[in-house]
Amino acid sequence: MRETTAGGTARPPEFRLATGLLQSLRDDLVTDAFAYRPLPPLGTDGPVVRRLPKPVRPKLAFLPHATVGFLALVTLITAVVNSRSDSGFNLLLGLLAATPVLMTLVRPCGAFWLMLGLTAPLSVLQDTGFTWPWGPATFFPHLVVVAVVALRSRPRAALWLWLITMAFGAAMTVVVGRSVELGPMAFLSGLVLLAVSIRTVREQGRRKVTAQLEVTAVERDRRTLLEERTTIARELHDVVAHHMSVVAIQAEAAPYRVKNPPPELEAAFVTIRENAVAALTELRRVLGVVRSADYEAPDAPQPTLASLDGLLANVREAGLPVDKTVTGAVRELPQGVELSAYRIIQEALSNTLRHAPGARAGVEVSYVLGGLGVRVVNEAATGDARPSPGAGHGITGMRERVAMLEGEMTAGETADGGYEVAVFIPVRGRPEPAGEPAQDAA
Repeated sequence: MRETTAGGTARPPEFRLATGLLQSLRDDLVTDAFAYRPLPPLGTDGPVVRRLPKPVRPKLAFLPHATVGFLALVTLITAVVNSRSDSGFNLLLGLLAATPVLMTLVRPCGAFWLMLGLTAPLSVLQDTGFTWPWGPATFFPHLVVVAVVALRSRPRAALWLWLITMAFGAAMTVVVGRSVELGPMAFLSGLVLLAVSIRTVREQGRRKVTAQLEVTAVERDRRTLLEERTTIARELHDVVAHHMSVVAIQAEAAPYRVKNPPPELEAAFVTIRENAVAALTELRRVLGVVRSADYEAPDAPQPTLASLDGLLANVREAGLPVDKTVTGAVRELPQGVELSAYRIIQEALSNTLRHAPGARAGVEVSYVLGGLGVRVVNEAATGDARPSPGAGHGITGMRERVAMLEGEMTAGETADGGYEVAVFIPVRGRPEPAGEPAQDAA
């Protein structure tokens, strides 16, 4: 099969394959080869680093830089010790050989090309017969340079580094007219590049898995948030629909309770009923979409704080000792506020049953000026019972309910190892009833 371009020239698959390979070579090692790319510091949040003393951790961030510097020093010493020239010239050769190694810290691809450029003259100046054209001053630094470049590039760059190295050695045979010993360099460079490539592929795979896990966690939190909001919307739909139905029924029945009502009053009640029915219809149309196919509206009214004693009795039967304290002047609150407070207490006690078996819990409901305070605190787990793993979304649902009512919430561990959930829900426009504050403890 051939690919035809716009000009009508057919390009065989081999041509496209070769073009793609050359393009990958340009992208990896040629384009912006001498661009400034400083080696980033090492991360200090790894499992091994976290076990080290805190003063040592920041210094470990520059461990790769120190390692490259040490390898450059080894290169310098090796070149000086194995050279047969005078000491001053030996030091110059060692500095030239160590330069590409240090250059990998800032311009890795350029360091590779510089290493190849220095190998030719250094092989002539140090003609020792040691795996020619790589002499004592170039064999070791070449392995270091290709390893660092491969670490800082994509995995496919390792293959190009090996192929170019072998091509360079073969080209030296044609240029100098001397047989080349490619075996040691081919084996050792291939082994080093293979190990580096495996490490790079595993690291990239680990980063992809970590990123996927983070995305999954975010999506799970979003889904949980939507589920909580859906639950809240269902409950509020039932509450509001009940009240709107009562308004419509009372508006329809009100004219019959007054003897000879004026036409204006009858018209007003008709308008009230029509608006209530329209609002109820619109409410069902808009919020009805959040109901799942198997959702059934509860037959009984939604629970309020008046049902709290029954909830605590069920919790005690489940094995959780719990005390209730009510402070302030007990008064009727909007049903949405009481429903949310009831659900928050219910979820907090359920978390206590799951995560702190054997502990005692306390529930405090405070009727204060301007709102309602709820506090649920439990002790640390006792006994041999193991905590039961939960979905971890209970706190999310509590926060959603509090945020919906423009309240405030804090949740966290206590000093003695227990857990505390404190909530304040504002209630505006409801003055405190006169009388002494009531104290109720159960």
